Amino acid sequence: MPDAPDGEIVEETDEYVHVRFRDPDEFAAIRTPDWAENAAGDVAEGAEVRTGKLTDEDDWLVESVLIPAGTDHGEAERQAEEIVEKIES
Repeated sequence: MPDAPDGEIVEETDEYVHVRFRDPDEFAAIRTPDWAENAAGDVAEGAEVRTGKLTDEDDWLVESVLIPAGTDHGEAERQAEEIVEKIES
């Protein structure tokens, strides 16, 4: 499984700071699985994880992490990277 790239904040809404790790165009399908939300909640309560199935492969990787709004951007990136490390290790 490839190493996750560094996260980059791409958007902030009223609900989330959106930290992207991979281009969504790399994936054939993107989901927000419950099991990943449970794993993310150990790092940042209320965080969500979007995973994607690579085109022409069976691997699912983290596409992005949504950290609850109001979190400092530096802290949001740190938390998102910790979540990805936890899920993909």
